[in-house]
Amino acid sequence: MAVVRDLRVLLRFQGFRRLLAVRLLSQGADGVYQVALAAYVVFSPEKQTSAAAVASAMAVLLLPYSLVGPFAGVLLDRWRRRQVLVYGSLLRALLASATAVLILSPAPDWLFYVSALCVTAVNRFVLAGLSASLPRVVDAERLVIANSLSPTAGTLAATAGGGLAFVVRLVVADSDAAVVLVGAGLYLCAALAALTMARELLGPDRNLVRERIREILTGTARDLAAGVRHLSAPARREAAWALVAMALMRFCYGALLVMLLMLCRYALTSTTDDGLALLGLALGASGAGFFAAAVVTPWAAGRLGPGRWIVVCAGAAALLEPALGLPFATAPLLVAAFVLGLITQGAKIAADTIIQSSVEDGFRGRIFSVYDVLFNIFFVGAAAVAALMLPPDGRSAPLVITVAVIYATVAVTMNRLTRP
Repeated sequence: MAVVRDLRVLLRFQGFRRLLAVRLLSQGADGVYQVALAAYVVFSPEKQTSAAAVASAMAVLLLPYSLVGPFAGVLLDRWRRRQVLVYGSLLRALLASATAVLILSPAPDWLFYVSALCVTAVNRFVLAGLSASLPRVVDAERLVIANSLSPTAGTLAATAGGGLAFVVRLVVADSDAAVVLVGAGLYLCAALAALTMARELLGPDRNLVRERIREILTGTARDLAAGVRHLSAPARREAAWALVAMALMRFCYGALLVMLLMLCRYALTSTTDDGLALLGLALGASGAGFFAAAVVTPWAAGRLGPGRWIVVCAGAAALLEPALGLPFATAPLLVAAFVLGLITQGAKIAADTIIQSSVEDGFRGRIFSVYDVLFNIFFVGAAAVAALMLPPDGRSAPLVITVAVIYATVAVTMNRLTRP
């Protein structure tokens, strides 16, 4: 297979191998942690979850990061990215352990959310650092392939971590705390893997004068403005629009995820365990779609160009999402999970490639942090819209059609922008 051959080529780069190991362990731990949170918030038998409650949880966990995200990019362009990966992973291991303790204790829910919020905030530093570091460990010729395989491998690791979480919870111990502790162990392994890389390997290049934190914070607005000006230059117009397109597709993904959670919890199953098992199958199907995207995207983006590939992905979603979603049945739901996994990851690979190829190394950290902030804002906004539109059992034809219209808008707009 071409994907196996490409992976063998990339694995010849020692730096890529080690960065990939950090990504796999880190995102595998993310998968474990996120499934544990979903099981605790949505599928606990004693909780009567609503779409509004899910949206509220997402807002609590993700919106405050919008305040942290811009600082992440500025700091990533000043701090050694390898150190961010090491200390970020160690801190997540500690915070995840605290989350497990809170699940077992009679602590108030707000304290649990604060702990989870801290893990999420640190996670943004690590993920932005991984994306900004990738061009440092492969050559320009193989950057598209690396963008296809590395993030996709991380997503598959997150899916595998989610599967591990299901096994731990349903077979080993019916305890969300035990699952969270497994995630904490994987975060610790990610920190150890990051230690195998040289301190200067991941950059950034600029030899900046050491500044006090206060000076860094006061200069954040100026630096972010410079990053936006860098991205808004005519030569980087396609990168800017690719970022907007992915934010809108993230909105669609968030709305459909809330609908999926409610369907699994109420409409398609009769018990919480059955609902959790169906959610696991859907996530597994989506993970298979991510893998398919890694296989298809290098060829498709090479033939069409990354921008045109985003057009194809968004257009396919606009056609297939209502056809598979409107029946509100288990089999079409699983097929839709696969298709949307392929489309979402395929478009993201193309967008990452466009942005990385257009943005200079000294700006990548802050650009990818803005990227992540937009993802979170649009994701939470989608959850809020879904909460308003979804009935208690999760069946909403208007929501499915609205998402299809957004996908179609992205396809049409990107088609105009990428037209020769």
